[in-house]
Amino acid sequence: MNPNLSVILTIAGVVLLFVLWIFYENHKMKKRFLERIRKGWGEPSERQYETGEIEQISHYFRRRETEGFTIDDITWNDLDMDRLYRMVNKTISSPGEDVLYDMMRRPLFSREELEEREELVEFFSAHQKEREEMQMLLCQVGKTRLHSLSDTVLALNSSPKVKTGIHGFMLVLLVLNLAVLLPWNPVVGFFTFLILMVVNITIYYVGNDRKLIEAYLDCFAHLLRMLSVAEEMKTVKWPEVKKQMEAIDEGKKAFAGLRHKAFFLTSKNTDGGDPSQIVMEYIRMLTHVDILVYNGLLKEVQGKSDSIMKLIDNIGELDACISIASFRELLALWCKPKFTDWVYEGRKLEASTERFENQDKEKGILAPVTMKVEDLYHPLLEEAVANSFQVSGGTLVTGSNASGKSTFLKNVAMNSILAQTLGTCTCSLYQAPFLKVMTSMALRDDIESGESYFIVEIKSLKRILEESKKPEPLLCIIDEVLRGTNTIERIAASSRILAALRKPWVLPFAATHDIELSYILDSLYENYHFEEEVREKEVVFSYILQKGRTTSRNAIQLLDMLGYDPKIVKGARGAAADFEKNGVWDTLSQ
Repeated sequence: MNPNLSVILTIAGVVLLFVLWIFYENHKMKKRFLERIRKGWGEPSERQYETGEIEQISHYFRRRETEGFTIDDITWNDLDMDRLYRMVNKTISSPGEDVLYDMMRRPLFSREELEEREELVEFFSAHQKEREEMQMLLCQVGKTRLHSLSDTVLALNSSPKVKTGIHGFMLVLLVLNLAVLLPWNPVVGFFTFLILMVVNITIYYVGNDRKLIEAYLDCFAHLLRMLSVAEEMKTVKWPEVKKQMEAIDEGKKAFAGLRHKAFFLTSKNTDGGDPSQIVMEYIRMLTHVDILVYNGLLKEVQGKSDSIMKLIDNIGELDACISIASFRELLALWCKPKFTDWVYEGRKLEASTERFENQDKEKGILAPVTMKVEDLYHPLLEEAVANSFQVSGGTLVTGSNASGKSTFLKNVAMNSILAQTLGTCTCSLYQAPFLKVMTSMALRDDIESGESYFIVEIKSLKRILEESKKPEPLLCIIDEVLRGTNTIERIAASSRILAALRKPWVLPFAATHDIELSYILDSLYENYHFEEEVREKEVVFSYILQKGRTTSRNAIQLLDMLGYDPKIVKGARGAAADFEKNGVWDTLSQ
């Protein structure tokens, strides 16, 4: 056989094997993705979050935080919403997790917008084949490891340019050697090639130019991922996702040609294992082609933040809605919210269509905001007790320690947020108007600013009072009003604060240990309580909401249960009994 033919056939065979290997590895990867997708559907998330990871995810929301009413940081932290987000988050892409977080912090006040989101969730819930096809595309986008995707990609706007002179010169020498010297004198050409190869690799890794752009290569990689997926989404023709597909296509047009040019710059697969990119990495080391094309590609990207955000918004929305559908499968019981209209002078008004401050209030009386909920349970508790209630106006909840007051109030607020963000409530019935949600619950003193607990608390309450001045439906949850001060001033001030919140458009819930408040506010707030059964060595809680004010206490019994000195327990019981009988505290002495 002709020696040249043998060489050609050998090279062709190696190339063929390499191509087959690429196809095989890609097939295995897609199979793994599909198995993971099917296994995780409707199941609890197994993801472990690094410290500060959710804070990074929140950066996408922070860019839009001032656009309308949002769940503020106090309310979000009071309700432990980070934990709920982790439960809901089954997204498989960075745009998805960014958008999902943004959804949960930006409640909607429009039936139309919620219905649009619901249609998308229901579509993915009912169509497994289409859902999995979309998830396979989203897998290609992937997730960033340490940063918010929006931060990562938009960082390209501030990326510096590199000097390409030495890199261009070395590439010219390499080409001349291969094209001229090597054919003319193979031996000299071969050794010259080895020298050039060593020099180029040294310059590539030791020089500052590569180091300068290295931090931004990951940014390009993630942008390439989105552009690659956006291109593949051309085949998606489902009417239910037409709006998102059109927006993705529009965002992609701003980067026409970038995807192919950037092949020389970086891999779209930052997870490694892409055979073609292994070869490309050696080519980059030898030719510095990534450094040479960097400036030109950077010019095509900078100033196109709106297009980048359009890609993130719409790709993320698809992933987030799939995650919501999976979350519903996880729940033992859930329902879609029913939004009622707020009635004024016999007319139905929607917060989304008419501003209440524009109404002529002298013509009639605004009816108080009403909420009806059945079988409400807390999604983060393994053995949650369900409660049903219907409230109109103020609600004051009393009860002893650990009886369930705070958990109940948090659950009311949490489900109101879920209703207007995910369209999913953990109950059998949720019925209420569109509500702003604000809380003042799990507060603590601020060491950095030097503010005491009481100062932090009154600032927290003031923001609710200020929001309540706007005649728009507001759900406010307050736990232990003014607990940071003395009894006399606490009762005096908290009663006035709660009274100030009793407006037709405000739906206030408050928990307190001060039974006195239940009498002072008897005409303004409806009383509810949680009760328990006190036994000799234990306290048994039912966690069932009851009408009326509490008549029981358990603080001293809990001291006894935890093994406090019997003398302390006995003395405390006696002192409490004497005070209830005489209204005076006995003085103590050694």
